Amino acid sequence: MARHVAIVEDEPAIRENYADLLRRNGYRVSTLEDRAGALRAFERELPDLVIIDVGLGDEVEGGFDLCRELRARSPSLPIIFLTARDSDLDAVSGLRLGADDYLTKDISLPHLAARVVALFRRMDAVQNDSAGNRIDRGPMVLDTDRMTVTWNEQPVSLTVTEFWLVYSLARYPGHVKNRDQLMQDASILVDDATITSHVKRIRRKFQVTDPDFDEIETVHGMGYRWKAPA
Repeated sequence: MARHVAIVEDEPAIRENYADLLRRNGYRVSTLEDRAGALRAFERELPDLVIIDVGLGDEVEGGFDLCRELRARSPSLPIIFLTARDSDLDAVSGLRLGADDYLTKDISLPHLAARVVALFRRMDAVQNDSAGNRIDRGPMVLDTDRMTVTWNEQPVSLTVTEFWLVYSLARYPGHVKNRDQLMQDASILVDDATITSHVKRIRRKFQVTDPDFDEIETVHGMGYRWKAPA
């Protein structure tokens, strides 16, 4: 069955342009124009991926609010912001709310299609990895079939990107992953500050369950690693 992509965009011409692109690439597409309508639609069915503009009609930050509400419903639902707002502050805000990617509307249509493919590929790669469907690292259990992570048997709600980054680090404890390697593993193309923001979010999420969590180490000037067993 074709994967279902929902586009939440208030400009009809832009919305249909993106929808046509994705349909030509084999996706089933729903188009929505505002936050309220999107929430009603998502109560009936959550898609496999949501693409959201930040400004939605009269709601200047309606997309941010929608992302927050969607993330509360589904920690693992892939979310991409696609917006004309290109400030670093907006991009960091979107990622902090749990988006997996933040793109600006000057992106080419082939590049957009490639980013969608990359996001789905990351999900498939985790689930189909030949190393097995479970990683145990002390109190952490990472299950690639269910795309879930627990710490001390308590769930840790990660986005797709966060899940992939934890998976990348935890597979080889003690091995340093630089930011370029993490971007390659996660199939994302972002700057160093965005990788840093993702890692900080991951740490905070584990610390909700365990305030003493310190398994992800920063190796200054090099990158990050999952702490090796003592």
